[in-house]
Amino acid sequence: MTSRRHFLTLAAAGAALAAASPLLAQTSPAPGSVLPTRGTPRANTALATNAPRPGGRYRPLTRLGLGGAPLGGSLAPTTDEAAHATVAAAWAAGVRTFDTSPWYGLGLSERRMGRELHNHPAADYTLSSKTGRLLTGTAGPLQKTNWHDPAPFRYVYDYSAAGTRRSVEDSLNRLGVSQLDIVLIHDLSPENKDLGMPWEQRFAEAAKGAMPELTRMREEGLIKAWGFGVNRPQPALRAVAEADPDIMLLACQYSILDHEATLRDTFPKLAEKGVSVMVGSPLLAGYLTGRERYLYGSPIPEWAPAKRAKIAAVCERHGIDLRTAALQFADAPEVVSSIIPGARTPEQVRANVASMGIAIPADFWAELKQEKLIAADAPVPA
Repeated sequence: MTSRRHFLTLAAAGAALAAASPLLAQTSPAPGSVLPTRGTPRANTALATNAPRPGGRYRPLTRLGLGGAPLGGSLAPTTDEAAHATVAAAWAAGVRTFDTSPWYGLGLSERRMGRELHNHPAADYTLSSKTGRLLTGTAGPLQKTNWHDPAPFRYVYDYSAAGTRRSVEDSLNRLGVSQLDIVLIHDLSPENKDLGMPWEQRFAEAAKGAMPELTRMREEGLIKAWGFGVNRPQPALRAVAEADPDIMLLACQYSILDHEATLRDTFPKLAEKGVSVMVGSPLLAGYLTGRERYLYGSPIPEWAPAKRAKIAAVCERHGIDLRTAALQFADAPEVVSSIIPGARTPEQVRANVASMGIAIPADFWAELKQEKLIAADAPVPA
C-alpha cells in the first residue's frame, strides 16, 4: 500500500516534469411539484457561503449547490428547455455551487449546465465535474444504462493519468467553460458492479494515474481541488490515507434519516486531514419530500417509512417542512462544505433555496434527539 508521503513525493516529482414539511402524504406528489416551505424566514435569507480559510483547502462558494444528475435524465426524462430553466433559476436564486459529470446522461448534464454557466465569469461560481469514464463514439451497440434519453455515446472506464486529463478537457469542451474548480474521481466504489473488476484493482489504477495527475493539475493551477465522488466511504477513506485529496462528494451517506455511521467514522477521519465533504442526495432522491423511491433505485428499507413518518410528525408539530429540516440537518456539520440536492425544475430549486432561509427553533432539534430520531451528538443548525 502506497504511503501518503510516498504518494506526495511521486506527485511532486511528476509536477516538476509536467510543469476540487408538512406531514408527508401517503402518495408521491405529482412530477415537478414541491411541498410548500413553512416556518419563519431568517432576517438574512441570502444563501450561506464558505468563509475563506487562509492556507486551507478549497471549499465551494455557496453551501447550497445544485446537483446535476436530474439534468442528465436521472429517474425521469428531462428536456433541454426544462434543464436550462432549472440552472437559470438556481443562478437567479443565488446558488453558486454546481456539480455535474460526464456520466450524467452521457454528457447531457454537462452540456445543459454549461449552457447557463458559460455566460458568467468563472470566478463567480464553483463548478465540479468528474472523471473515470470516457465517452466514445458509437462504433458498436450502445450500452444499457438507467438514464432516460441519454446522448448516443458509449463509455469506457479509465482511471489512468492520460485518461484523467483527457476527461477534464472533454468536460470543459462539453460545458463550454474555461475551468473546473473541483474534479472528483467517480463511482470507484464497492457497490459499482459495472467496473469490470474488484474496486480495489480500479483504485490501484487510480492511485498510479488519476490521483497523482489531479494533484499535478492542482499544482499547475488548472483545478483548485480534487477528491472522490462515491456512494460508499471506503474509497474516500483510503484516498486520504494514501494521497492528498481536498474534498469528497459523499452521496447516499448522510441524511436526517440515516447518518450515524458516517457521523461516527467517516467524518472524523476526513476532518483530521482537513478534507471537507459535499453531501450528495441529502433528500434521498426525493424520499424526504414524499416520493416513494429511495436513492437511486434502491429498495426502500423496511425501517424507513416508520422513521420518516415520526420525523414528519415532529415537523408538523413545529410547523416545519421535512425538506427544510433535511437540508439544514445535512448542512450543519463543520466538515460539510456544501450540500447538492438535485433538481429538474425551477420550482424544486426555489423550494430548496427557500428551505435554507427558514429559522428552525432549537426545541425542534431537541425533540428529535429526545425521541432518538437523530443521533444525540449530531450537529444541528445554531
